[in-house]
Amino acid sequence: MANSKKQGVGSMLAVALLLAAAIPTVVHSIGVCYGVIGNNLPSASDVVQLYQSNGIDSMRIYFADTNALQALSGTNIGLIMDIGNDNLAAFASDPGAAAAWVQNNVKAFPGVNFRYIAVGNEVAGGDTQNILPAMRNIDSALSAAGLGNIKASTAVQSGVTAGFPPSQGTFSSDASSYMTPIAQYLDSTGAPLLANVYPYFSYIGNQAQIDINYALFTSSGTVVQDGGNAYQNLFDALVDTFYSALEKAGAGNVKIVVSESGWPSAGGDAATADNARIYNQNLINHVGQGTPKRPGGMEAYIFAMFNENQKGGAETERHFGLFNPDKSPAYQIHF
Repeated sequence: MANSKKQGVGSMLAVALLLAAAIPTVVHSIGVCYGVIGNNLPSASDVVQLYQSNGIDSMRIYFADTNALQALSGTNIGLIMDIGNDNLAAFASDPGAAAAWVQNNVKAFPGVNFRYIAVGNEVAGGDTQNILPAMRNIDSALSAAGLGNIKASTAVQSGVTAGFPPSQGTFSSDASSYMTPIAQYLDSTGAPLLANVYPYFSYIGNQAQIDINYALFTSSGTVVQDGGNAYQNLFDALVDTFYSALEKAGAGNVKIVVSESGWPSAGGDAATADNARIYNQNLINHVGQGTPKRPGGMEAYIFAMFNENQKGGAETERHFGLFNPDKSPAYQIHF
């Protein structure tokens, strides 16, 4: 009897394991953006080792950085690689230029785990009209090179959307003329929209109406009730505003990859090491949950790996790093 009972338990366990294996798991990933606007940063090979030693499985780089690509080869770290905004006009008008870029910077590095090519980052002004034709030419070049599994997209910021609460999200009047066709194109290729999502900037721009706990993922309960969706943090609300905008543009199947999010540790309002640690650690812990509109895992990238001492703009821009240039942590974080 004892042996037959053990066999029965073993059979039940085997069935349970088979059933568990048959249930699709929702993939989630947390990466870190690797910026290099500093004169005191470690070598690319040291940076890649720092990613690996901290269990960071994904990276974003902002141009075709040969040193980074060589260091990434064979590591299986997933990569978003940007095409600089200054290349958009040429790639939009000249398929040959797009093809040469793909050959020299993607095809030439078969050991790199490319995920997406970001055709421009927060493009503004007249260049917005170059995004879609450049994306088409990059996609054609990737397919011709036998790399059709790598998808072209573009990285946009929350200002391309408007509307509150999240269910009322739409592409803004200024952005809809180019964002609607981009969204529909992404729907046709199966590529995600890359979105730079910063509760920090929303908070400092409207402190009278946004509580810092809502921005830091530390609210004790629902802050915004939107129909059947309850929002306890601003990050989810911003992401779901993008999803609503995509739906209204006829591209509801397009997923969002959060291509940047972070919090500065110095240099401005609410920019403290403690707030940066709280926000980024909570973001890491949160990505497996998804958002009220899209529950499940999501892919997100923290900005940034290092404090970059030569970045322009506000003082906070130089203090988004998880690490100091000497590779010591700016504050404690766990991936």
